[in-house]
Amino acid sequence: MPHQTLSRESVAKHNKPDDLWCIIDHKVYDVTDFVDAHPGGAVVLEQVAGTDATAAFYNLHRQEVLQKYEELCIGTIEGETPEVIVPKFGDLSPVPYAEPLWLRPQFKSPYFNESHRKFQRAVREFTDEHITPEAQAREKSGEYISQELINKMAANGFLAARLGPGKHLHGKTIMGVVKGEEYDYLHDMIQVQEGVRPNARGFQDGNMGGMMISLTAVMQWMAEGELKTKLVNEILSGEKKSCLAITEAFAGSDVAGLKTTAELTPDGKHYIIRGTKKWITNGMFSDYFVTGCRTEKGFSVIVVPRDDTVETKIIKTSYSTAAGTAFVEFNNTKVPVGYLLGKEHQGFIVIMSNFNHERFMMAAAVIRSSRTVVEECLKWCNQRIVFGKKLIEQPVMRQKLAKMISHVEANQAWLEQIAYQMCHMSYAEQSKHLGGPIGLLKSYATRSAHEIADEAVNIFGGRGLTQSGMGRVVEMFHRGYKFDAILGGTEEILADLGVRQAMKGFPKSML
Repeated sequence: MPHQTLSRESVAKHNKPDDLWCIIDHKVYDVTDFVDAHPGGAVVLEQVAGTDATAAFYNLHRQEVLQKYEELCIGTIEGETPEVIVPKFGDLSPVPYAEPLWLRPQFKSPYFNESHRKFQRAVREFTDEHITPEAQAREKSGEYISQELINKMAANGFLAARLGPGKHLHGKTIMGVVKGEEYDYLHDMIQVQEGVRPNARGFQDGNMGGMMISLTAVMQWMAEGELKTKLVNEILSGEKKSCLAITEAFAGSDVAGLKTTAELTPDGKHYIIRGTKKWITNGMFSDYFVTGCRTEKGFSVIVVPRDDTVETKIIKTSYSTAAGTAFVEFNNTKVPVGYLLGKEHQGFIVIMSNFNHERFMMAAAVIRSSRTVVEECLKWCNQRIVFGKKLIEQPVMRQKLAKMISHVEANQAWLEQIAYQMCHMSYAEQSKHLGGPIGLLKSYATRSAHEIADEAVNIFGGRGLTQSGMGRVVEMFHRGYKFDAILGGTEEILADLGVRQAMKGFPKSML
């Protein structure tokens, strides 16, 4: 049926099960042939036949449902204009507090310049168009990231940018808008926060999360030469994948308790790796494992290429198998000594120097995801009607929203402040001065996420526990935020780190 202009009176005549029209947001939908396919059953549609079902629809559904079934729209009510905003790729959300302060047109920030704004727009457009559709599909199917998407991210520099600023970006133009030499930690924060908007927590880690926390160690600590150049080029091109293999069933944050061993062969040319690793992100599809091992006089970090002696098994966790979380077994794997990172027996510094950026990224991610949940709650409270009133009209709901907003805004401000400091410090200075603050931020951000997840589920009710429909964003966050609280150092470990680092500089004159 061609698109047409209709009157409300004419729509009202189509009010039978075999002739069923309704109005939603000033548009007319013919759902006669959709009745049997309607997930909610035929009765619900029959109850709104011939009427304006706008309030009923938005009391149950997200706008994306209408977009999915756009072909059912046959016309618009005469003299009326649709009111609901349908965002396009790259658009900012007009919902209050849905975007950080610096992105809201009425506010200013001393941290961000035009380069950051262009980069944010480019990353959001790319994420909306290319990452989100695959993320949503693979989060459900449990399949790993496609090589096609990896190739797209490698081609536009997005893949390399996810490692943070550095020489590896020099000579590149990231996303077509930022020169690699100008890419700083505020750009880095932006790519992290934009990259988690697809709301697919397993795929979020599956989207080369292993590379982000392993290749940095290779670039910083592997001896210069052909081998290093080969590994870095293979991984940054997307041809090969890498992951960080530190944690074991026996030890997590306590790396001194690791049992995987690396023994030198009698000729001193190879290491023989034997042991297991557990909860290794991207381990199922990685080609290189940046592995923590016990050596004769201490702890060393060695890049282990996958071969027939490396066995990986999937570990099913609370989020999707799209993350490729693995149990890894090294059965006398033979590795040339050139794959050692840093100095033998001094691997602790290799791992510790890698943690700051990992924790910074994790904090940025969970803070942005928390904001997305706040946006969902604000929208739901404005459309859900209970006891004849919108939820937003209930004081208890406004108190919940105020608490959630306060957590998100405070954490974002702290994050931006730390990112700014990182822009003006060397890597060594960051390790000395920011390890504690970053640890405290991550610890507090995940505690905030705990509070936000709890309030959000209560606001959404049963929908907050449902993996589809209106509450799916909240359900995903509630199920997945604990990954941020555990990975990269638990809340307790990082809180203690923050205080211990502060005490190192405590002035004796104050005693």
